[in-house]
Amino acid sequence: VSPDQIKGVGISAIGPDVLPMDENFQPLRNGILYGVDTRAVDEIAEMNERFGEDYIFNACGNALSSQATGPKIMWIKKNEPEIYKKARWFVDATTFIVARLTGRVVVDHFSAGSHHPTYDPWKQQWNEELLDGVVESSRLPELAWSHELAGGVTEWAAAETGLNVGTPVSVGTIDAGAEALSVGVTEPGEMMLMYGSTIFIIQVTDNDQARDKRLWAAPYLFPGTWCLLAGMATSGALTRWFRDSFAADLVAAEAEGGEPAYSILTREAAEAAVGSGGVIVLPYFSGERTPVNDPRAKGVIFGLSLTHTRGDLFRATLEGMGHGIKQHVDLFTDIGAPPHTIQAVGGGTKNPVWLQSVSDISGVPQKVAPLTVGASYGDALLAGVATGLVSGPEAIRDWQGAGTVVTPNPDMAPTYAPLHEIYTDLYHATKEQMHKLHDLGY
Repeated sequence: VSPDQIKGVGISAIGPDVLPMDENFQPLRNGILYGVDTRAVDEIAEMNERFGEDYIFNACGNALSSQATGPKIMWIKKNEPEIYKKARWFVDATTFIVARLTGRVVVDHFSAGSHHPTYDPWKQQWNEELLDGVVESSRLPELAWSHELAGGVTEWAAAETGLNVGTPVSVGTIDAGAEALSVGVTEPGEMMLMYGSTIFIIQVTDNDQARDKRLWAAPYLFPGTWCLLAGMATSGALTRWFRDSFAADLVAAEAEGGEPAYSILTREAAEAAVGSGGVIVLPYFSGERTPVNDPRAKGVIFGLSLTHTRGDLFRATLEGMGHGIKQHVDLFTDIGAPPHTIQAVGGGTKNPVWLQSVSDISGVPQKVAPLTVGASYGDALLAGVATGLVSGPEAIRDWQGAGTVVTPNPDMAPTYAPLHEIYTDLYHATKEQMHKLHDLGY
């Protein structure tokens, strides 16, 4: 592609994360990742004790968890004081790239909304009170909307990238937001369900008071929008573990040119009875994020007998994640933000048993977009809006087309409803023992 053909650049990257950067936009250490990085447990406790959990929740719409960036900046301040002192800015990955391209240090409101507790989502500005003892607001990025123009490519960036000097760059956003946009999640009641290595959920609502301590809340990508966010700790990572642990024969056969192991496992799961013969899987194999927010949670395979097969177990694994998704659907509904459609994206959408199980358990239809390019498709739309080449976010629907729909089968409800109740109770019944195992180092 010739640089002359590139009319704009859209950026998205992993987040929320923390990267200290000097005045020349050079990183001073590796970035500290989102909720999978739990190093700031003590700093979370310190902030909760100082300000009060309820005050923090009411001020930023979110309870502190390992997802929060404020405590991680505090961690750098305590444990890496020289880096903290040298840092001109503390940014996320998207802001870092945009700054390197344009010379402007700016973050979008959706991304900033994940920087708990330092951002006020209603005033849409940094919270000076909750920044006290963490970092000065002057060392945080400027705030803007994801579809606005950040600036043009600088001479230095042009030399480094091959882009033309002055090529417009949009403010951009976190990759999950761009992915939600890429499949047409723009209206209240639309939910993105991303089947990746983990499950990530973005639910758009017009109710900016819809929030719960078990979830995350923030402005969405455009002015006047709001969203709820959630994430389960495992998804594709769990199916991969299952394949490698219980289907080594299929993996070996695939390596020799045979049928893909996942295809055979999916067929075995399809042949198993709905409800997996009473086997229930708590998919907490790497702790759990929402809605239990318990890094000490453990995975559970419950209800086994000598009659169960590998197909039962694989189906139960898929259904277990379906039960976790239903917990989120129910929670969103309870707080006034019910989803009417799930836009499904990610590698898991290739598994028809998984898709149908999620819709049957949750009771919500899923749309699978015909084009699942990923976050880069949303980035392109944001760049198009920023440059005026695209009229607005609704244009994504024309870009995408109709797609396919997975409809819930109401005949499955009598089977899944009692199993979902057991699924929910099972965590509470085993939570204390999970924590004991964790404290023993397992």
